[in-house]
Amino acid sequence: MMLDVDDLVVRYGAATALDGVSLRVEPGELVALVGPNGAGKTSLVNAVSGLVRPAAGVVRVSGTVAQVPEGRQMFGDLSVDDNLRLGAWRRRRRNTDAVYELLPDLQRVRRQRADTLSGGQQQMVAVGRALMAEPDLLVVDELSLGLAPLIAADLVRHLARLNADRGTAVLLIEQEVGLAFELCSRAYVLDAGRIVAEGPTERLAAAPELRAAYLGGFDGQETRA
Repeated sequence: MMLDVDDLVVRYGAATALDGVSLRVEPGELVALVGPNGAGKTSLVNAVSGLVRPAAGVVRVSGTVAQVPEGRQMFGDLSVDDNLRLGAWRRRRRNTDAVYELLPDLQRVRRQRADTLSGGQQQMVAVGRALMAEPDLLVVDELSLGLAPLIAADLVRHLARLNADRGTAVLLIEQEVGLAFELCSRAYVLDAGRIVAEGPTERLAAAPELRAAYLGGFDGQETRA
C-alpha cells in the first residue's frame, strides 16, 4: 500500500475537521478525493504530509510523498529554476532537466521570476517543484484552482503522462469533479469530515443521488486521459 489512512481524526481546538476517515492508494494508482468547500480535504492533505498531527487514527506511507499545495505558494522573487530546486532541498542531486522534459512549457521561462508567470505556469512550477523530490506519491491539492478549464485539462494530461511514464501514484484533491474523474479511476467523496462514498469513478458518476448531492450534476461523460 502506497498510502493507508485508517480512522483518521483531525481537530482544530474544539472543531473536528476529519472524523474517522479511511483512505487507500495503491502503488501507481490514480485516486481522487472530491467534495465541497469545507469538507476537510486540505486537512487530510496536511495530515498525510505531516503538517498537522492527527488527534486519532493512523497515516501509513510507503515511499516518498510530495505535496502540491493549494494556491501554489511560489517564491515570487525567485526564478522558476530556483523555485524548482527548492523542491529537492533534501537531495544531493538538484538537476531540473527531468522536470523541463515533462513540463516543456517551463523551459522558456526558467530564468523568469515566478511572480511574473500566468496562473497556469505557476501551477506547473508547483507540480515541478514537488517532482524534484522524486516522489512515489504525488498529493495535489486543488489543481484547477483559479485556472481556465483548458489550462487545468492540460495539467491533468501532464499528470497522466507522469503516471504512465514513471509509475508515480497520484492523490488528486479537487472540487472540479469532472476534471478529477477524467484522470482517476477510483475516488472518495468527502463531506463534513467524513467519507460518504467511495469506489470506481464510473460507478460514482452514475449514481443519481451522489450527482445531486455532491458531484455538482457531473454527468460522467468525460473521456479519460
